[in-house]
Amino acid sequence: MTAVRPDTTPKQAPGTQFPTGFIWGAATASYQVEGAAAEGGRTPSIWDTFSRTPGKVRNGDTGDIAADHYHRYRDDVALMKQLGLKAYRFSVSWSRVQPTGRGPAVERGLDFYRKLVDELLDAGIMPVATLYHWDLPQELEDAGGWPERVTADRFADYAAIVSGALGDRVGMWTTLNEPWCSAYLGYGSGVHAPGRTEPAAALQAAHHLNLAHGRAIEVLRAQLPAAAQTSVTLNLHQVRPLTDSEADADAARRIDAVGNRVFTGPMLRGEYPEDLITDTSHLVDWSKLVKDGDLATISRPVDALGINYYTPTLVSTPAQGASYARSDAHGASDHSPWPGSEHVAFHLPEGKERTAMDWSIDPDGLYNLLMDTHRDHPGLPLMVTENGAAFDDYVSPEGKVEDPERVAYLHGHLDAVQRAVADGADVRGYFLWSFMDNFEWAYGYSKRFGAVYVDYASQRRIPKTSAHWYSDVIRRHALPPVGGV
Repeated sequence: MTAVRPDTTPKQAPGTQFPTGFIWGAATASYQVEGAAAEGGRTPSIWDTFSRTPGKVRNGDTGDIAADHYHRYRDDVALMKQLGLKAYRFSVSWSRVQPTGRGPAVERGLDFYRKLVDELLDAGIMPVATLYHWDLPQELEDAGGWPERVTADRFADYAAIVSGALGDRVGMWTTLNEPWCSAYLGYGSGVHAPGRTEPAAALQAAHHLNLAHGRAIEVLRAQLPAAAQTSVTLNLHQVRPLTDSEADADAARRIDAVGNRVFTGPMLRGEYPEDLITDTSHLVDWSKLVKDGDLATISRPVDALGINYYTPTLVSTPAQGASYARSDAHGASDHSPWPGSEHVAFHLPEGKERTAMDWSIDPDGLYNLLMDTHRDHPGLPLMVTENGAAFDDYVSPEGKVEDPERVAYLHGHLDAVQRAVADGADVRGYFLWSFMDNFEWAYGYSKRFGAVYVDYASQRRIPKTSAHWYSDVIRRHALPPVGGV
């Protein structure tokens, strides 16, 4: 069995076509879809613990069964093939393959991913493996979690295990998915696992996640074939000031620093930005946190940068003493996920349609984000690794799921990608979030992002209108007319 490794160098085709070699995929994450939480030697992750903590997840939902992908992966891959997907981005459950986060692998855990990859390859679908999508083994959290430097060492060992098992068949690898969420929602605002509310620990976690990424890149480069591609996926914030005032411009600068450049600085430039260090110096001593050699490790070259985008970020600096709501789209908490910039106000833009997450729909934000990243990091290939929307989907009496709002959302955002490509951005692929409905973290099963509807009681899969629309886009390698399929 050999890995699917297409030529991903874009070659602009005529007319409205996307570049030749452009990758069409969909994505999921292990805890959100797999289920089988206690099977095959798997032990609890921080999300198993968090979801069982009263009041943390809506309706007390857990990922114990989720979409039962662990048992139904063959049928799911067959559906992917039917819809014409060219790539499937999945994540590996750390506690499924290395239950304590230390020591040797559990072969039964690795076997699931071996079988999944083989099934994808047999279907002509490229497997794209993400090593970490937020499900840290609970034993590592008990030892301190990401705020502890040793967790980066453990991650490097884990990366060696997974790449050693799958490296001959998986040609595209991602180290981390959205380390911003892992660090700041997990250790800052506490709305994600492990639910801690410690601003200093959140910044320490950010650095150690960066370090884990760099060490994993070293491992992947040492173990994988030369043709394999490495990447990291960041949920870069497309930050906008509410007004043109100096105060609001400074608010945007601060959020760009703690939200974006805290990762792109060390990963892509080999340095932490000075303004970030100044903004957060009362919380951490960066000169002690960052050890000799860390930045050289973190800045190991990657073959592509994954970008996740859903909605833009609108900020201001409120008048001193003024009350405001923090509408930052990242869950309600009395604690901020923006360490050092807790005073910044976040706003929902007026006049914009919104998704079921109450996120404003703004395709121009994706276009601007791609162009800004292209200008800031010329020569670095980009991939849209997550983009999608939750709506209030339901099954009609005829057994169909009509979701024209999602079709419109996807059309607008794929048009934004196409505009960015036309204007020079090196965008090499697009992964819809998500392939199917799943456990949506602290929202439980109350929010549906999937192109495929999942009836959780029966585990029946029903492709929504958007799935058929996306299938047509893939077949055309181009966008259909607005409103057309």
